[in-house]
Amino acid sequence: MNQQEEQEERDRVNRVTTFLHHQIKKAKQAVKKAQAESDRVQKNYGINTSINYLEADDRIETKADLQQQRNLVNRTVENEAIVKKQLATYQQLSHSPYFGRIDVQDSGAPTPEPLYIGTASLMDDNGEFLIHDWRAPISSVYYNGTLGPVHYQTPNGERSTTLKKKRQFKIKDGQILHMFDTNETVGDEMLQETLGNKSSDQLQNIVATIQREQNDIIRDVRSDLLVVQGVAGSGKTSALLQRIAFLLYHSRNELSANQILLFSPNLLFSNYIKDVLPSLGERNMRQVTLQAFFAQRLEGLRVQTRFDRYEASPVHNSLTAYKESQVFIDKLRAYLRQLSPREICFTGLYFQGELFFSAAEIRSIYARLNPKLPLADKFLKTKNTLIKHLKARINEEAHEDWALDELDNLSDEQYHNYLGDHDPADFFDFDEERDFVARKLVKDRLHVVYNAIYNDQFWDQYSQYEHFLGQLDSTDQITLADWQQNQRAFTDTLEYHQIRLVDAAPVLFLQDYFTGENHNRHIKYLFIDEVQDYSVAELMYLKLTFPRAKFNLIGDSEQALFKDVETAEALLNRLKTALPVQHPRLINLNRSYRSTYPITTLASSILPAGDHIEAFNRAGATPTYAEVPNEQQLLTTTQAIIKTELQDHETVAIITKTKDEAQHVYQELRHQFDCLLVTDKARTLNKSVLILPVYLAKGLEFDTVIAWNVSTANFPTHHELGILYTMMTRAMHHLVLLSQGPLTDLIPERALHQKLLVKAKSTS
Repeated sequence: MNQQEEQEERDRVNRVTTFLHHQIKKAKQAVKKAQAESDRVQKNYGINTSINYLEADDRIETKADLQQQRNLVNRTVENEAIVKKQLATYQQLSHSPYFGRIDVQDSGAPTPEPLYIGTASLMDDNGEFLIHDWRAPISSVYYNGTLGPVHYQTPNGERSTTLKKKRQFKIKDGQILHMFDTNETVGDEMLQETLGNKSSDQLQNIVATIQREQNDIIRDVRSDLLVVQGVAGSGKTSALLQRIAFLLYHSRNELSANQILLFSPNLLFSNYIKDVLPSLGERNMRQVTLQAFFAQRLEGLRVQTRFDRYEASPVHNSLTAYKESQVFIDKLRAYLRQLSPREICFTGLYFQGELFFSAAEIRSIYARLNPKLPLADKFLKTKNTLIKHLKARINEEAHEDWALDELDNLSDEQYHNYLGDHDPADFFDFDEERDFVARKLVKDRLHVVYNAIYNDQFWDQYSQYEHFLGQLDSTDQITLADWQQNQRAFTDTLEYHQIRLVDAAPVLFLQDYFTGENHNRHIKYLFIDEVQDYSVAELMYLKLTFPRAKFNLIGDSEQALFKDVETAEALLNRLKTALPVQHPRLINLNRSYRSTYPITTLASSILPAGDHIEAFNRAGATPTYAEVPNEQQLLTTTQAIIKTELQDHETVAIITKTKDEAQHVYQELRHQFDCLLVTDKARTLNKSVLILPVYLAKGLEFDTVIAWNVSTANFPTHHELGILYTMMTRAMHHLVLLSQGPLTDLIPERALHQKLLVKAKSTS
C-alpha cells in the first residue's frame, strides 16, 4: 500500500480511538448512575422486607409489595450489568480496536465497501458500523476467503460477494505497529510474531490469527457430534473456546453460558483457560472434571482419579479395555432390560432399628406392575406406591400409643409449630385438632423413611452391578481367573468406600438407566477436551446423562496416555455406533503451531504415521539430548541446563513420566532454584522452574521443556509412545531430552542421524 493509504489507516485508528474514549467516559457515567440506582432500590427493599404483619390482609398486601420490589431489584441489577459489560467492551477495544479489514463488493454495487473486523462490534452515533464482531456472518470472509468471489453463511441462507482486499493490522494502545495486505487467511508475518512470544500461565485470546480450518470448527452449527482431531499445538483448545464464544453470539436468544458444559482434564487447565471467554465479552461456561462429576454422582464413595489410575498402571490391559468398551455397556443395557423381579436387588428400609418396608414387600409391588412398561416407569411407580403406603402408615401410626405419648409431651411452642398457619377455629373440635397435630408429628418422625424412598435407598445399585458382573463370562482375551479377580477388586474397594474409575461409568449407567433419573435436559452443548483419554463407556454414560446436548469432542489420539494411538477415523466410527447422533462430523487439524519447526519435526518422527503433521515454519534451536550413566549425573546435567535456559526464557518445565519422579526431582532441585512442584490440586504456574508429571502438562505449553529420563528402561515399549509425544510437544522454543542410560528406542535412529538431535556434553 502507498503512503496515502497508510496515513488514511492511521487517521482512522485515531478517529475510532477518540470515539471509544468518548464512549468510555459516557459509559462510566452510566455505570455510576446505575450503581446509585441499584443502591437506592436495594435499600428500599431492605426496609420493605422488615415489615411486621399479623393479619391475613397484611400478609397478602405485603407479599405483592415484596414481589414488586424483587422485580425492581432484578431489573436494576440487570441494567447495571449491561452498562458494565458495555464499558468493558469499550475499554478492551480502545487498546486494539480491530485486527482486520475486508473490502467486499456485492453484485450491482458501484464500489467495494470496507469492513473492519475486531473482537466486538462498534457503531457510531449514526448507527453505522465502525467495527464488525469477528463472529458476525460477514466476518467469516476474513478467515475463509481469498481474493475473488466468496460465499458466507447467514441466518437467511448463503450469500455471495466479491472479496477485493484483505488487510491485517497489529494495533496496540491506539497505534498501528504493523499493517499489510494479504491473500491468505492470516499471513505468516502475524503468526510468526504471535507464536514467537514467550509462554504464559493463561491461554491468550488470539481471534486475530484464526486459521481457515479452525474457523470451520468455530462456525459449525449443524453437527450433533463434532470430533476434532488436532495434532499437538494445532490450536484446538483455542478453537474450542472460540467456538463457545461464537455459539453464544450466534444463538444468543436461545443459548446461555450455563447451558454449555466443558469437561476439562484438570483444575490447572481450567484456570489456564478461564480468561479467554471474558476477554471476548462472554460469560464463562460451566466447567467440571470427570472425576469431580463422578464423585458428585457417587456420593459417599472416593472415586479414583485419572492420575491415580495412571500411576497405578500406565499400560492399558485387555480387561480394562473390555470394561471401557461399547460392548460392555451394551451388555449392561441388555441385562437390565431382561431383569426379572426376583433378580432385582431390592433392600429393606428400617426405622429406628426396625424393618419398615421389607425387600419382599417392595419386590411384590414391582412384580405386580405391567412387565411391558419401561424400566424407569416401573421404578417410578414402585417409588410412588411406597410413598402412598408410607402416607397410610402415617395415619395408622398417629393413633398408636407412642405417638399419643409424644403428643402429650410436646411444649406449647412445639404444639403451635405443628399447627402452623392453622387456627383452632379451623377444626370441628379439639379431637380433630389433636389428630391433625399427631399426623404432623408422625410425618415429621417418619421423614427419614420418606427420604430413603425419595433417594432410592430401597434398591442397591452396587449389588446389582456385582450381580451383572457375575452373569458375564470370560472372553478370548480375558481368562476366568482374571475376570473373577476383577470382580473381587470391585467388592474390596467398595468395602473401603472407594470405586475404581473403570467401574464408575458402568455403575452410574446402570443406576440412571434403571431409575430414569439424573438426566439433565438443560445442557445444550457438551465439550470434552483431551477426549482421547475418555473411554467409550464414559462417553455413553455422558450421552445418557445429557440426552439433548450436542457433543463436541476435542483431542489428539497421538497424545493418549491410557491406551494405544488410534486414528481419528477409527475413533469417529466407534463413536457413531456408540452415541445416537444424526449429524456426525470429523475435522482434522494437522498443522502444528506451538513448537518450532525442529521440535515439531522431531516429535512427529516418533509416530508410526507422523507424516500427516505439518510443522509451521518457525525457526528455533535444534532439540538436544544427553545420555548419562547414573542419576546423580542426570540431576547435575539438569541443573546446568536450567541455569542456561533461564538466561533466555522465562519458564523451564521438567516433565516426568510419573508423580514419584516429579516429587523426587523437586526434592533434589528445590534448594538450587525457585521451583514449583505441580500437583493435581495446583491452580497457577507462578514459578520460573516447574516440575510436573506428564498428565498434568496436557494442554499447556512452556518456553523450554526438559523431558526427564526418556531412557529405554523408562520407555520400553510402544505403549509409552503417547506419553513421550505429549512430553515433547509441550515445548515452544527449546526441547531437551535427558536419559539415564541409552535413549529410548521410540526415538528412531534416523532422527539422530539426520542431526535433528544434537548430543549435549554431560556435566561432571
